[in-house]
Amino acid sequence: MSQLKRLLSYLGPGFIVAATGVGAGDLIAASVVGARYGTVILWAALLGGVLKFTLNEGIARWQLATGETLLEGWIHRLPKWISWYFFAYLLLWSFVVAGALISFCGLAGQTLLPIHPDERIGTFIWGVLQSVVAAVLVLIGSYRLLEKLMQLFIGLMFLVVIASAWGLAPDWSTILPALVIPRLPDEPEAVLLTLGLVGGVGGSVTLLSYAYWLSEKGWAQAKFAKRVRIDLGTAYTLTSLFGIALIIIAAGASPEAVEGYGMILSLADELERATGPIGRWGFLIGFWGAVFSSMLGVWDGVPYIFADFVRTYQQSPVRKQLLRPTFPYRLFLGFLALPPLLIVWWSRPAWIGILYAVTGAFFMPFLAAILLYMNNRSAWLGNARNSWLANVGLGLSLLLFIALFITKLL
Repeated sequence: MSQLKRLLSYLGPGFIVAATGVGAGDLIAASVVGARYGTVILWAALLGGVLKFTLNEGIARWQLATGETLLEGWIHRLPKWISWYFFAYLLLWSFVVAGALISFCGLAGQTLLPIHPDERIGTFIWGVLQSVVAAVLVLIGSYRLLEKLMQLFIGLMFLVVIASAWGLAPDWSTILPALVIPRLPDEPEAVLLTLGLVGGVGGSVTLLSYAYWLSEKGWAQAKFAKRVRIDLGTAYTLTSLFGIALIIIAAGASPEAVEGYGMILSLADELERATGPIGRWGFLIGFWGAVFSSMLGVWDGVPYIFADFVRTYQQSPVRKQLLRPTFPYRLFLGFLALPPLLIVWWSRPAWIGILYAVTGAFFMPFLAAILLYMNNRSAWLGNARNSWLANVGLGLSLLLFIALFITKLL
Protein backbone atom coordinates (compact mmCIF):
# COMPACT_ATOMS: atom_id res chain seq x y z
CA MET A 1 0.00 0.00 0.00
CA SER A 2 2.83 2.42 0.87
CA GLN A 3 4.49 1.72 -2.50
CA LEU A 4 1.21 2.43 -4.33
CA LYS A 5 0.75 5.66 -2.37
CA ARG A 6 4.29 6.70 -3.24
CA LEU A 7 3.70 5.96 -6.92
CA LEU A 8 0.47 7.99 -6.92
CA SER A 9 2.38 10.92 -5.41
CA TYR A 10 4.53 10.90 -8.57
CA LEU A 11 1.47 11.54 -10.74
CA GLY A 12 -0.09 14.93 -11.31
CA PRO A 13 0.51 17.16 -14.34
CA GLY A 14 0.57 14.05 -16.52
CA PHE A 15 -3.13 13.46 -15.92
CA ILE A 16 -3.80 16.96 -17.24
CA VAL A 17 -1.62 16.33 -20.29
CA ALA A 18 -3.38 13.03 -20.98
CA ALA A 19 -6.89 14.48 -20.65
CA THR A 20 -6.00 17.58 -22.68
CA GLY A 21 -4.26 15.63 -25.43
CA VAL A 22 -7.18 13.33 -26.20
CA GLY A 23 -9.50 15.49 -28.30
CA ALA A 24 -12.27 14.94 -30.82
CA GLY A 25 -9.87 14.78 -33.77
CA ASP A 26 -7.87 11.98 -32.15
CA LEU A 27 -11.01 10.02 -31.33
CA ILE A 28 -12.31 10.33 -34.87
CA ALA A 29 -8.92 9.45 -36.43
CA ALA A 30 -8.62 6.29 -34.32
CA SER A 31 -12.22 5.35 -35.10
CA VAL A 32 -11.75 5.78 -38.86
CA VAL A 33 -8.57 3.65 -38.82
CA GLY A 34 -10.30 0.89 -36.83
CA ALA A 35 -13.39 0.90 -39.04
CA ARG A 36 -11.40 0.70 -42.28
CA TYR A 37 -8.49 -1.56 -41.39
CA GLY A 38 -9.42 -3.38 -38.21
CA THR A 39 -6.74 -3.81 -35.59
CA VAL A 40 -3.75 -4.12 -37.91
CA ILE A 41 -2.51 -0.56 -37.14
CA LEU A 42 -2.68 -0.75 -33.34
CA TRP A 43 1.09 -0.27 -33.20
CA ALA A 44 0.64 3.30 -34.54
CA ALA A 45 -1.29 4.38 -31.42
CA LEU A 46 1.50 2.96 -29.27
CA LEU A 47 4.20 4.67 -31.36
CA GLY A 48 2.35 8.00 -31.11
CA GLY A 49 2.40 7.79 -27.32
CA VAL A 50 6.15 7.01 -27.29
CA LEU A 51 7.00 9.94 -29.57
CA LYS A 52 4.88 12.42 -27.58
CA PHE A 53 6.55 11.17 -24.38
CA THR A 54 9.96 11.87 -25.95
CA LEU A 55 8.95 15.42 -26.89
CA ASN A 56 7.34 16.26 -23.55
CA GLU A 57 10.20 14.74 -21.55
CA GLY A 58 12.58 16.97 -23.50
CA ILE A 59 10.50 20.06 -22.64
CA ALA A 60 10.46 19.14 -18.95
CA ARG A 61 14.17 18.21 -18.84
CA TRP A 62 15.13 21.61 -20.28
CA GLN A 63 13.13 23.36 -17.56
CA LEU A 64 14.44 21.23 -14.70
CA ALA A 65 18.03 21.68 -15.85
CA THR A 66 17.98 25.41 -16.66
CA GLY A 67 15.19 26.80 -14.48
CA GLU A 68 13.52 28.42 -17.49
CA THR A 69 10.71 27.26 -19.74
CA LEU A 70 11.53 26.11 -23.26
CA LEU A 71 9.74 29.23 -24.53
CA GLU A 72 12.04 31.43 -22.43
CA GLY A 73 14.98 29.45 -23.72
CA TRP A 74 14.35 30.02 -27.39
CA ILE A 75 13.45 33.71 -26.81
CA HIS A 76 16.77 34.30 -25.01
CA ARG A 77 19.07 32.02 -27.03
CA LEU A 78 17.71 31.81 -30.59
CA PRO A 79 17.13 34.48 -33.27
CA LYS A 80 14.22 36.76 -32.39
CA TRP A 81 12.30 35.99 -35.58
CA ILE A 82 11.71 32.43 -34.31
CA SER A 83 9.84 33.58 -31.21
CA TRP A 84 7.79 36.17 -33.10
CA TYR A 85 6.99 33.60 -35.76
CA PHE A 86 5.77 31.26 -33.03
CA PHE A 87 3.75 34.07 -31.42
CA ALA A 88 1.84 34.66 -34.68
CA TYR A 89 1.34 30.93 -35.05
CA LEU A 90 0.08 30.68 -31.45
CA LEU A 91 -2.65 33.25 -32.16
CA LEU A 92 -3.81 31.38 -35.28
CA TRP A 93 -3.60 27.92 -33.71
CA SER A 94 -5.43 29.01 -30.56
CA PHE A 95 -8.28 30.60 -32.53
CA VAL A 96 -8.77 27.53 -34.75
CA VAL A 97 -8.37 24.95 -31.99
CA ALA A 98 -10.68 26.82 -29.63
CA GLY A 99 -13.30 26.93 -32.38
CA ALA A 100 -12.93 23.18 -32.99
CA LEU A 101 -13.22 22.35 -29.27
CA ILE A 102 -16.28 24.56 -28.80
CA SER A 103 -17.89 23.02 -31.88
CA PHE A 104 -17.32 19.41 -30.81
CA CYS A 105 -18.36 20.11 -27.22
CA GLY A 106 -21.52 21.66 -28.62
CA LEU A 107 -22.19 18.64 -30.83
CA ALA A 108 -21.66 16.26 -27.90
CA GLY A 109 -23.98 18.29 -25.65
CA GLN A 110 -26.70 18.54 -28.32
CA THR A 111 -26.52 14.78 -28.88
CA LEU A 112 -26.80 13.91 -25.19
CA LEU A 113 -29.41 16.52 -24.29
CA PRO A 114 -30.95 18.37 -27.27
CA ILE A 115 -31.49 21.97 -26.24
CA HIS A 116 -33.04 23.21 -29.52
CA PRO A 117 -34.83 21.45 -32.41
CA ASP A 118 -32.41 23.03 -34.90
CA GLU A 119 -29.17 21.08 -34.48
CA ARG A 120 -27.00 24.01 -35.61
CA ILE A 121 -28.50 26.37 -33.05
CA GLY A 122 -28.46 23.71 -30.33
CA THR A 123 -24.80 22.97 -31.03
CA PHE A 124 -23.95 26.66 -30.82
CA ILE A 125 -25.82 27.15 -27.53
CA TRP A 126 -24.17 24.10 -25.96
CA GLY A 127 -20.78 25.26 -27.23
CA VAL A 128 -21.24 28.72 -25.67
CA LEU A 129 -22.37 27.25 -22.34
CA GLN A 130 -19.46 24.85 -22.07
CA SER A 131 -16.88 27.43 -23.16
CA VAL A 132 -18.12 29.82 -20.47
CA VAL A 133 -18.20 27.06 -17.82
CA ALA A 134 -14.62 26.05 -18.65
CA ALA A 135 -13.45 29.68 -18.48
CA VAL A 136 -15.16 30.21 -15.12
CA LEU A 137 -13.61 27.03 -13.71
CA VAL A 138 -10.17 28.28 -14.74
CA LEU A 139 -10.77 31.79 -13.35
CA ILE A 140 -12.12 30.76 -9.95
CA GLY A 141 -10.14 27.55 -9.60
CA SER A 142 -6.54 26.59 -9.08
CA TYR A 143 -4.04 24.03 -10.30
CA ARG A 144 -5.18 21.64 -7.56
CA LEU A 145 -8.82 21.84 -8.75
CA LEU A 146 -7.73 21.27 -12.36
CA GLU A 147 -5.72 18.20 -11.38
CA LYS A 148 -8.68 16.69 -9.48
CA LEU A 149 -11.10 17.38 -12.35
CA MET A 150 -8.75 15.84 -14.90
CA GLN A 151 -8.31 12.73 -12.77
CA LEU A 152 -12.09 12.35 -12.76
CA PHE A 153 -12.33 12.83 -16.53
CA ILE A 154 -9.49 10.39 -17.20
CA GLY A 155 -11.24 7.84 -14.98
CA LEU A 156 -14.54 8.36 -16.81
CA MET A 157 -13.00 8.17 -20.28
CA PHE A 158 -10.83 5.18 -19.49
CA LEU A 159 -13.64 3.23 -17.82
CA VAL A 160 -16.14 3.83 -20.61
CA VAL A 161 -13.81 3.18 -23.55
CA ILE A 162 -12.02 0.16 -22.09
CA ALA A 163 -15.35 -1.35 -20.99
CA SER A 164 -16.79 -0.80 -24.49
CA ALA A 165 -13.78 -2.42 -26.13
CA TRP A 166 -13.89 -5.37 -23.73
CA GLY A 167 -17.62 -5.78 -24.21
CA LEU A 168 -17.13 -6.41 -27.93
CA ALA A 169 -15.05 -9.51 -27.09
CA PRO A 170 -12.17 -8.86 -29.50
CA ASP A 171 -9.86 -11.57 -30.77
CA TRP A 172 -6.80 -11.11 -28.54
CA SER A 173 -4.75 -13.48 -30.67
CA THR A 174 -4.72 -10.84 -33.44
CA ILE A 175 -4.58 -7.79 -31.19
CA LEU A 176 -1.41 -8.57 -29.26
CA PRO A 177 0.80 -9.12 -32.37
CA ALA A 178 -0.65 -5.93 -33.94
CA LEU A 179 0.76 -3.91 -31.03
CA VAL A 180 4.38 -4.89 -31.67
CA ILE A 181 4.59 -5.81 -35.37
CA PRO A 182 4.33 -2.73 -37.64
CA ARG A 183 2.21 -3.56 -40.67
CA LEU A 184 0.21 -1.48 -43.15
CA PRO A 185 -2.80 -2.45 -45.25
CA ASP A 186 -2.13 -2.61 -48.97
CA GLU A 187 -3.84 0.71 -49.72
CA PRO A 188 -2.24 4.09 -50.55
CA GLU A 189 -4.52 5.94 -48.12
CA ALA A 190 -3.44 3.68 -45.24
CA VAL A 191 -0.13 5.55 -44.96
CA LEU A 192 -1.89 8.90 -44.58
CA LEU A 193 -4.32 7.61 -41.96
CA THR A 194 -1.53 5.93 -40.03
CA LEU A 195 0.52 9.14 -39.96
CA GLY A 196 -2.57 10.98 -38.75
CA LEU A 197 -3.05 8.46 -35.97
CA VAL A 198 0.59 8.70 -34.85
CA GLY A 199 0.49 12.51 -34.87
CA GLY A 200 -2.87 12.77 -33.17
CA VAL A 201 -1.98 10.89 -29.99
CA GLY A 202 -1.35 13.28 -27.10
CA GLY A 203 -1.82 16.85 -28.36
CA SER A 204 0.44 19.40 -30.06
CA VAL A 205 1.02 22.96 -28.77
CA THR A 206 -0.48 21.92 -25.43
CA LEU A 207 2.72 19.95 -24.78
CA LEU A 208 4.32 23.29 -23.84
CA SER A 209 1.71 23.76 -21.10
CA TYR A 210 3.21 20.86 -19.14
CA ALA A 211 6.09 23.16 -18.13
CA TYR A 212 3.73 25.53 -16.31
CA TRP A 213 1.78 22.77 -14.61
CA LEU A 214 5.16 21.45 -13.39
CA SER A 215 5.83 24.84 -11.81
CA GLU A 216 2.37 24.88 -10.23
CA LYS A 217 3.05 21.41 -8.83
CA GLY A 218 6.34 22.60 -7.32
CA TRP A 219 8.56 20.27 -9.37
CA ALA A 220 11.26 22.80 -10.16
CA GLN A 221 14.67 21.15 -9.67
CA ALA A 222 16.64 18.42 -11.42
CA LYS A 223 15.88 16.02 -8.55
CA PHE A 224 12.30 15.77 -9.87
CA ALA A 225 13.41 14.28 -13.21
CA LYS A 226 12.46 10.74 -12.11
CA ARG A 227 9.00 11.88 -11.04
CA VAL A 228 8.49 13.65 -14.33
CA ARG A 229 9.37 10.54 -16.33
CA ILE A 230 7.01 8.38 -14.26
CA ASP A 231 4.28 11.01 -14.54
CA LEU A 232 4.64 11.38 -18.31
CA GLY A 233 5.12 7.65 -18.85
CA THR A 234 1.84 6.94 -17.05
CA ALA A 235 0.07 9.72 -18.94
CA TYR A 236 1.10 8.55 -22.40
CA THR A 237 0.50 4.90 -21.53
CA LEU A 238 -3.11 5.83 -20.71
CA THR A 239 -3.34 7.94 -23.87
CA SER A 240 -2.06 5.09 -26.05
CA LEU A 241 -4.39 2.58 -24.40
CA PHE A 242 -7.27 4.95 -25.04
CA GLY A 243 -6.42 5.12 -28.75
CA ILE A 244 -5.93 1.34 -28.93
CA ALA A 245 -9.32 0.75 -27.30
CA LEU A 246 -11.04 3.08 -29.79
CA ILE A 247 -9.52 1.21 -32.73
CA ILE A 248 -10.72 -2.07 -31.22
CA ILE A 249 -14.23 -0.64 -30.74
CA ALA A 250 -14.41 0.62 -34.32
CA ALA A 251 -13.04 -2.67 -35.67
CA GLY A 252 -15.49 -4.74 -33.61
CA ALA A 253 -18.56 -2.56 -34.13
CA SER A 254 -17.98 -2.16 -37.89
CA PRO A 255 -19.79 1.17 -38.25
CA GLU A 256 -20.93 2.56 -41.56
CA ALA A 257 -18.23 4.23 -43.63
CA VAL A 258 -18.68 7.82 -42.41
CA GLU A 259 -16.31 10.63 -41.50
CA GLY A 260 -16.12 13.30 -38.81
CA TYR A 261 -18.60 13.41 -35.97
CA GLY A 262 -20.85 11.03 -37.90
CA MET A 263 -18.30 8.31 -37.14
CA ILE A 264 -18.83 8.80 -33.40
CA LEU A 265 -22.62 8.60 -33.78
CA SER A 266 -22.31 5.52 -35.98
CA LEU A 267 -20.07 3.83 -33.41
CA ALA A 268 -22.57 4.64 -30.65
CA ASP A 269 -25.39 3.09 -32.70
CA GLU A 270 -23.40 -0.06 -33.33
CA LEU A 271 -22.51 -0.33 -29.65
CA GLU A 272 -26.20 -0.09 -28.79
CA ARG A 273 -26.91 -3.06 -31.06
CA ALA A 274 -24.07 -5.06 -29.49
CA THR A 275 -24.35 -4.10 -25.82
CA GLY A 276 -27.70 -2.33 -25.41
CA PRO A 277 -28.60 1.31 -24.61
CA ILE A 278 -26.00 1.44 -21.82
CA GLY A 279 -23.26 0.93 -24.40
CA ARG A 280 -24.53 3.79 -26.58
CA TRP A 281 -25.02 6.35 -23.84
CA GLY A 282 -21.85 5.35 -22.02
CA PHE A 283 -19.82 5.84 -25.19
CA LEU A 284 -21.39 9.24 -25.93
CA ILE A 285 -20.78 10.38 -22.34
CA GLY A 286 -17.18 9.21 -22.65
CA PHE A 287 -16.82 11.19 -25.89
CA TRP A 288 -18.20 14.30 -24.21
CA GLY A 289 -15.79 13.79 -21.29
CA ALA A 290 -12.88 13.58 -23.73
CA VAL A 291 -13.71 16.77 -25.63
CA PHE A 292 -14.72 18.84 -22.58
CA SER A 293 -11.61 17.84 -20.63
CA SER A 294 -9.54 18.78 -23.68
CA MET A 295 -11.26 22.18 -23.72
CA LEU A 296 -10.65 22.65 -20.00
CA GLY A 297 -6.96 21.78 -20.37
CA VAL A 298 -6.49 24.16 -23.31
CA TRP A 299 -8.36 26.98 -21.54
CA ASP A 300 -6.09 26.50 -18.51
CA GLY A 301 -2.75 25.71 -20.14
CA VAL A 302 -2.45 27.77 -23.34
CA PRO A 303 -2.90 31.20 -21.64
CA TYR A 304 0.27 30.35 -19.68
CA ILE A 305 2.20 30.28 -22.97
CA PHE A 306 0.91 33.71 -23.98
CA ALA A 307 1.50 35.16 -20.51
CA ASP A 308 5.03 33.70 -20.39
CA PHE A 309 5.79 35.24 -23.78
CA VAL A 310 4.67 38.67 -22.54
CA ARG A 311 6.50 38.22 -19.22
CA THR A 312 9.77 37.25 -20.89
CA TYR A 313 9.77 40.13 -23.39
CA GLN A 314 8.79 42.64 -20.71
CA GLN A 315 11.42 41.14 -18.36
CA SER A 316 8.74 40.99 -15.68
CA PRO A 317 9.74 39.65 -12.24
CA VAL A 318 6.57 37.53 -12.06
CA ARG A 319 7.46 33.87 -11.52
CA LYS A 320 6.08 31.11 -13.75
CA GLN A 321 3.88 29.65 -11.03
CA LEU A 322 2.26 33.07 -10.47
CA LEU A 323 1.16 33.72 -14.06
CA ARG A 324 -2.41 32.52 -13.53
CA PRO A 325 -3.75 35.72 -11.88
CA THR A 326 -1.98 38.10 -14.31
CA PHE A 327 -3.80 40.24 -16.88
CA PRO A 328 -2.12 38.63 -19.97
CA TYR A 329 -3.22 35.18 -18.77
CA ARG A 330 -6.84 36.29 -18.31
CA LEU A 331 -6.82 38.25 -21.55
CA PHE A 332 -5.83 35.17 -23.53
CA LEU A 333 -8.36 33.04 -21.68
CA GLY A 334 -11.02 35.45 -22.94
CA PHE A 335 -9.55 35.19 -26.44
CA LEU A 336 -9.98 31.40 -26.33
CA ALA A 337 -13.48 31.42 -24.85
CA LEU A 338 -15.27 34.08 -26.91
CA PRO A 339 -13.96 35.17 -30.37
CA PRO A 340 -13.79 31.57 -31.78
CA LEU A 341 -17.57 31.40 -31.36
CA LEU A 342 -17.67 33.26 -34.68
CA ILE A 343 -16.22 30.34 -36.63
CA VAL A 344 -18.44 27.92 -34.71
CA TRP A 345 -21.49 29.84 -35.94
CA TRP A 346 -20.38 30.50 -39.49
CA SER A 347 -18.33 27.39 -40.35
CA ARG A 348 -19.13 23.74 -40.79
CA PRO A 349 -17.65 21.33 -38.22
CA ALA A 350 -15.87 19.43 -40.98
CA TRP A 351 -13.94 22.52 -42.10
CA ILE A 352 -13.09 23.39 -38.50
CA GLY A 353 -11.74 19.86 -38.04
CA ILE A 354 -9.56 20.16 -41.15
CA LEU A 355 -8.08 23.49 -40.01
CA TYR A 356 -7.53 21.98 -36.55
CA ALA A 357 -5.58 19.06 -38.03
CA VAL A 358 -3.41 21.20 -40.35
CA THR A 359 -2.46 23.85 -37.77
CA GLY A 360 -1.69 21.18 -35.16
CA ALA A 361 0.48 19.19 -37.56
CA PHE A 362 2.48 22.33 -38.42
CA PHE A 363 3.82 22.74 -34.85
CA MET A 364 5.20 19.27 -34.19
CA PRO A 365 8.24 19.27 -36.57
CA PHE A 366 9.09 22.75 -35.26
CA LEU A 367 9.11 21.48 -31.66
CA ALA A 368 11.15 18.38 -32.52
CA ALA A 369 13.77 20.50 -34.33
CA ILE A 370 13.98 22.97 -31.42
CA LEU A 371 14.56 20.14 -28.92
CA LEU A 372 17.16 18.47 -31.13
CA TYR A 373 19.12 21.72 -31.27
CA MET A 374 18.70 23.19 -27.79
CA ASN A 375 18.79 20.00 -25.73
CA ASN A 376 22.02 18.83 -27.35
CA ARG A 377 24.00 21.90 -26.22
CA SER A 378 26.25 20.84 -23.33
CA ALA A 379 26.92 24.49 -22.50
CA TRP A 380 23.21 24.96 -21.82
CA LEU A 381 22.16 21.61 -20.26
CA GLY A 382 25.37 20.01 -19.09
CA ASN A 383 24.83 16.37 -18.12
CA ALA A 384 21.08 16.74 -18.77
CA ARG A 385 21.62 17.03 -22.53
CA ASN A 386 19.96 14.51 -24.84
CA SER A 387 20.99 10.87 -24.65
CA TRP A 388 21.40 8.94 -27.88
CA LEU A 389 18.01 7.35 -27.24
CA ALA A 390 16.35 10.77 -26.88
CA ASN A 391 18.00 11.90 -30.11
CA VAL A 392 16.71 8.83 -31.95
CA GLY A 393 13.18 9.53 -30.68
CA LEU A 394 13.35 13.22 -31.56
CA GLY A 395 14.84 12.50 -34.98
CA LEU A 396 12.10 9.99 -35.74
CA SER A 397 9.53 12.51 -34.49
CA LEU A 398 10.93 15.18 -36.80
CA LEU A 399 10.77 12.96 -39.87
CA LEU A 400 7.30 11.60 -39.14
CA PHE A 401 5.79 14.97 -38.29
CA ILE A 402 7.25 16.59 -41.41
CA ALA A 403 5.64 13.80 -43.43
CA LEU A 404 2.38 14.28 -41.52
CA PHE A 405 2.36 18.03 -42.15
CA ILE A 406 2.93 17.54 -45.88
CA THR A 407 0.12 14.97 -46.10
CA LYS A 408 -2.25 17.28 -44.18
CA LEU A 409 -1.54 20.08 -46.66
CA LEU A 410 -2.10 17.76 -49.63
